[in-house]
Amino acid sequence: MKLSPGERVFEIVNYVFLTIASALFLIPVLSVLSTSLISRAEYARRGAFILVPQAISLEAYKLLLAQGSIIYSAYLVTFFRTFVGTFLNLVFTASLAYVLARKQLPGRTFLTLIVFFTMLFSGGLIPTFVLVGSLGLLNSVWSLILPGLINPWYLLIMRNFFMGIPQELEEAATVDGANPLTIFWQIVLPLSLPSVATIGLFYAVWHWNSWFDAAIYIKDQDKMPIQVILRSLLDQSQVFQTQIQDPALANADPLVVPPGPVLDAAMIIISTVPILIVYPFIQKYFVKGALIGSVKG
Repeated sequence: MKLSPGERVFEIVNYVFLTIASALFLIPVLSVLSTSLISRAEYARRGAFILVPQAISLEAYKLLLAQGSIIYSAYLVTFFRTFVGTFLNLVFTASLAYVLARKQLPGRTFLTLIVFFTMLFSGGLIPTFVLVGSLGLLNSVWSLILPGLINPWYLLIMRNFFMGIPQELEEAATVDGANPLTIFWQIVLPLSLPSVATIGLFYAVWHWNSWFDAAIYIKDQDKMPIQVILRSLLDQSQVFQTQIQDPALANADPLVVPPGPVLDAAMIIISTVPILIVYPFIQKYFVKGALIGSVKG
């Protein structure tokens, strides 16, 4: 198809704009990555936040990932929270969303309003802390998962998606002898894979990046997720002043330890790369799920 002059100009401007926008997003990431790869000597000469290191140095990564480092236990906690938490989030969110999507459910509108009400008002930090403590979840990894088991906004999105599935499919399955649980797992969920993948990605990113609840509920250092360790390092001008003591850092020679900004950059890369690797595998489902509720021609 031959483009008109106006369409060709628009296409060129669009490509230029997207290229500039992509560069604006990539330059900060490249700067953090490059900063994490410079040596102590290069930092003294050039400072931090460079785009291209003169010589690649892995001093910061070797120190942070040394044997006995707290990073490993923090990663285990974060992976457990992300995978187990996301799985439970999807199970409970999808189950409740499917129930609220059924038109034959008595009081469906009232129950949906109750869910929506929790989006507008919450108990607050202190009542939530008291509730978590009364349930015996303090200083437990489950305190990072169970209080946020269902996000009401994601629940309503998934409910609306389930309501868009033709009712005739479920009626046909019922005639064939399928019970509601079989219909949900074998018919509704496979048809809702884009929605489930999108909501699952949102839950996973929330679990991976969350630190505030761990800072409140968790006391033991070996139960801290990676984001709490990252925040502790970023909040301190000197690594050895951090409240969370990493044995690998405490036993290191201060004269060979990379500067604080270099360690901060390396820690940011360590804590963000895993979640970035996951996205390409579910990108196609995310693009479909992001269009939920859009107007179809």
